[in-house]
Amino acid sequence: MSLREYARKRRFDQTPEPADGAHGKRGRRPIFVIQLHHASVRHYDFRLEMDGALKSWSVPKGPSLRVGEKRLAVEVEDHPLGYADFEGDIPEGHYGAGHVDLFDRGVWSSNGDPLEALAAGKIDFVLHGRKLGGGWKLVRTGGGAGKSRASKPQWLLIKRDDEYAADTEADQLTDAQTPKGWKGRRPSGPPRSADARANPPTKTTAPVRKPRRRHKVDWAARAAALDDAKPLRGSTAVDPQLATLRASPPAGEGWLHELKWDGYRLLARIDGGRASLRSRNGLDWTADYPDIVAALEALGVGDASLDGELIALDAKGRNSFSELQRTIEGSANATLRYVVFDLPTLAGIDLTGTRLDARKVLLEELLEGVEKDGVLAYSRHIVGHGDEVFAASRGQEMEGIISKAASAHYAPGRSQTWLKIKHAQTDEFIVVGYTAPKRSRVGFGSLLMATRDAGRLKYVGRVGTGFDDAKLRSLTARLEKLSRREPTVLLPAHVPFAPRDVTWVEPRLVAELAFRGWGKEGLLRQASFQRLRDDKEASDVGETDTFRLSSPGKLVYPAEKITKQQVADYYRAIAPQLLPEVAGRPLSMLRCPDGVKGPCFFQKHHADSLGDHVHAVPIREKGVGATGDYVYIDDVAGLLDLVQMNVLELHPWGSRVDDVEHPDRLVFDLDPGEGVKWPAIKAAARDIRARLEEIGMRGFLRLSGGKGLHVVVPIAPGPGWAEAKAFCEAFADALATQAPDKYVATASKAKRKGVIFIDWLRNGRGATSVASWSLRARAGAGVAVPLRWDELGRTKSGADYNLERALRRAAGLRKDPWEGWEQATKQKLAGFS
Repeated sequence: MSLREYARKRRFDQTPEPADGAHGKRGRRPIFVIQLHHASVRHYDFRLEMDGALKSWSVPKGPSLRVGEKRLAVEVEDHPLGYADFEGDIPEGHYGAGHVDLFDRGVWSSNGDPLEALAAGKIDFVLHGRKLGGGWKLVRTGGGAGKSRASKPQWLLIKRDDEYAADTEADQLTDAQTPKGWKGRRPSGPPRSADARANPPTKTTAPVRKPRRRHKVDWAARAAALDDAKPLRGSTAVDPQLATLRASPPAGEGWLHELKWDGYRLLARIDGGRASLRSRNGLDWTADYPDIVAALEALGVGDASLDGELIALDAKGRNSFSELQRTIEGSANATLRYVVFDLPTLAGIDLTGTRLDARKVLLEELLEGVEKDGVLAYSRHIVGHGDEVFAASRGQEMEGIISKAASAHYAPGRSQTWLKIKHAQTDEFIVVGYTAPKRSRVGFGSLLMATRDAGRLKYVGRVGTGFDDAKLRSLTARLEKLSRREPTVLLPAHVPFAPRDVTWVEPRLVAELAFRGWGKEGLLRQASFQRLRDDKEASDVGETDTFRLSSPGKLVYPAEKITKQQVADYYRAIAPQLLPEVAGRPLSMLRCPDGVKGPCFFQKHHADSLGDHVHAVPIREKGVGATGDYVYIDDVAGLLDLVQMNVLELHPWGSRVDDVEHPDRLVFDLDPGEGVKWPAIKAAARDIRARLEEIGMRGFLRLSGGKGLHVVVPIAPGPGWAEAKAFCEAFADALATQAPDKYVATASKAKRKGVIFIDWLRNGRGATSVASWSLRARAGAGVAVPLRWDELGRTKSGADYNLERALRRAAGLRKDPWEGWEQATKQKLAGFS
């Protein structure tokens, strides 16, 4: 909306009116304000926040709370958001000369897209103010379009029939019923003065319903009785505890499982009986949710801190993030609820050191008397049975569950005692640009996304699905305001669009995407837009460059003088190529605490000492009924945690953590016996390639980083491990039978002299092979490097690439050496149907 007309009518060096207005807080609900203007003709100015400005109407008689009463509302020029604060005198001789008083303010929501409703001439909306509340309509009747320029659009302001209707006029709510201390309020919501609280308005003047206050309970005594509770020192404010991602729920009765609510994290404080709300990133949302504030204050406690999630319910009573966003934006009026799941402090007692299950018992008691189906709710849990709870959450169309250790203390920051288990792989990324739409599509074609890596923005791909027309339009409006000339990120050389066609934007908007893992070049696979995350800053996304390496100068490869710091630098730099190979897969790791000259050992089970970003997935152990927690990682932070623990080699399973029993890749490892020369090993790889093609399958080539070569075969998940292993054994046996002078398919050392062992044993359940781009823990600092088949002839050994050369290769690649891998992941195992 344009403020040009507003500025044209005013001389800001002579009038106290604001020249412009600050942008509204991100994530804040749109405000409304009504001002009583004692100009040449006394009237009320009715203003609704839309599209970054205050859409304004002059209402001569003021709003009427009588149902169906029609009040003329003349549309006037848009005003800046800063005008919501304005009270005072406009000097004589200036436009609108006279005194301006604040009559009412609060937040509002529309039943539908407010800009579309404005254009259509019928706005159906709900007010949440100190004096006015409930449903209203603005209906355009004439003027404006098709009329003379001087003719202003005329509307009717009408009160709907609901509990906030009354036999009352606006003039009856001025002066005597205007709360004291009203001046100088923030633009984000209604006043919070002590005087206003001392004179609570009646129903006709206060749409915010005050819940009945609880009977007196000695909450301090109740809280102090918990083991490890202690007197609170300092503020009730706490930083939120965060959950660590895990592939599946932990087992046992020591875990509580809650639904993962899909909304905005909200931290509540009560100080001196007065409540306040702030988002996860510290934004003050107190004024935006007066019903929640009133309900918290009615709990009857002098001070407390509560942790929970602000959610919205759709028409069927289901948790809906899209309805929450639309309500916050003002285009819907969903039922909002603050679901509370923790109680770090209560009545002067610090509970952060007490057990979670004890805190939740106390929290449930605190919320026991709240109104049923009201704005406060207790987040219930189930003890144990994590797999069943997770399965049930899918049936309820929830995002997943949060599993919490029953004995957990409340510890700000990310921890292993709170775990999040999600049905889909999602993450947040930064919007850095967009492409133009094609054909009939509106807005934009796709969004360009980035994450933070080592303090810089790194391009991770684009997303063009998951948008409806309304979202395309609203997002485009926001993006246009953030446009910039200079590229926000460096694009790879072979993106499937012309960089000159990109509109770059300031990296401020955070979007959550669902995706199916990472491609070979570190780009998102099959990404789909889920939502904007207005509760998060761009600085919250990706790596925070806080990784600190112990013993960075320790020599890991003494002969090559390669230090632990150089190993970390290598893995950080190669992460875009390496992570698609290992992320989301169970791992075996070769750890060398004293470098390659000292003893090294394999580890596959998880331990807390591995770091916060190294995750665990429970997998049934072979031959026993018990399960073990196996290691997996998702990102650079997890990779660097492993380096910190002296991991040199990464050996992933041939399956993913979300489907460990069905492999999606096979590996034939060509292991030369004594006396076998390199040309024979190359010929063996070509033989395997040819035999695969004969049965309609495609293989990809990798230097092992040691003595041999690997042929890697992607397959569509479906066969189990037994079928996959049987296929590989039969394939190797066939080659060995056809050329017994060249190949052997048994692991016996005695039979391998002068021939190549086609190692098919890498394809059993729990077996692994080294990942592409992994270092090898042997002299020379070799790297397992993927090759194109036409590069094979130029190679001299399986260790052609050391650390430095591998880095140069990765940086100089213009095409993926395994081009066609994505298509090949759909190939079926020959003979399996």
